[in-house]
Amino acid sequence: MGLTLQFVPYAEIETLSSLGRIRKLLNAVKEDKIVLLEGRLRKEEETELIKTTMEEINAEFKGIELAVIYPESRNFAFFRKMKQQFINMLLGDRQGLTIVGPASVVKEIKKDPNKIQLFTSDTKKRAKPKKSKDKGK
Repeated sequence: MGLTLQFVPYAEIETLSSLGRIRKLLNAVKEDKIVLLEGRLRKEEETELIKTTMEEINAEFKGIELAVIYPESRNFAFFRKMKQQFINMLLGDRQGLTIVGPASVVKEIKKDPNKIQLFTSDTKKRAKPKKSKDKGK
């Protein structure tokens, strides 16, 4: 089985209720997909996502790994910071990127200011290729 990434544009979740957003993300993750969500969830939604995940852990579903990447504005000049704050007021939760993946697939997500690294594990043992006996032609 290969690695599946599912991009979810913010427009796809913006009209959903908080519970609808959480369900959409969890349903995709339960299908062993790594979800790349444009924007971010509200803090209460992140908390509810984690709570709901904990309630649904079982033999098949081991939980989630979650990371939120948010553009930093600390090194911007004054006018650029003002512009960024104005954009945030208009766009709301569209700024940033949220990554949610199944804990059985995603081992670790590392963030630093310049990059993000997502480490996965192979959940299924790979079958050894069978040696074919080539009979002389």
